[in-house]
Amino acid sequence: MSDPFSPDPATPPVRRRWLRWLAGGAILAILAFLAGFALFVASLDNRPAQAVESADGIVVLTGGPERIADATDLLIAQRGRRLLITGVHPTTTLTEISRTVPASRQALECCVELGRSALNTRGNAIETAAWAHAQGFRSLIVVTSAWHMPRALVELRRAMPDVMLVPYPVVAKAPREPAWTARFASARLLLSEYVKYLAAYVGVRPWPSLSAHPAETHRIGAS
Repeated sequence: MSDPFSPDPATPPVRRRWLRWLAGGAILAILAFLAGFALFVASLDNRPAQAVESADGIVVLTGGPERIADATDLLIAQRGRRLLITGVHPTTTLTEISRTVPASRQALECCVELGRSALNTRGNAIETAAWAHAQGFRSLIVVTSAWHMPRALVELRRAMPDVMLVPYPVVAKAPREPAWTARFASARLLLSEYVKYLAAYVGVRPWPSLSAHPAETHRIGAS
């Protein structure tokens, strides 16, 4: 009669086999993640945006002065009839915005609107969809950073599949000889953005998208 407390001779080989499978699966998952990250980085358009076709409207997702400046340039060039700046902080004033763009306040008052409810990219998409549908727009030029464009398009297309989106990626000016710290920060930013892109692609949204207040879009002249 066998001792019930003695180890089963079949257990160690089974355990080793499971460990090998787990290790192999982990290695494959890491390789797939790195390959996907490489493809993500390679797909980014890091060239300065060229001429873009006209659309009904223009939307710019806040996150850098270059984005808003490029968006207002497109508006002045009559590439769209109206411009939405989505994700504006509640305390941001018209004077502060006008200081970051080449256009005058008077040139912006007629056709620019501020969206103040979005808390993240998903919120930007919800805010933009409500604005575009209220305006009756069927096409939009989307202005945001090149590294942010893939995730922005995923969220925007999900929020308004009936609206044609024309991407206008903004490329920030880089120093002539970036230090290793700048390169490390850039790699960390891209890696973080890739993870967020994957989460957006599969629909994972752990945080609220809009502020607790009702979504509102304000004309810039009234702010």
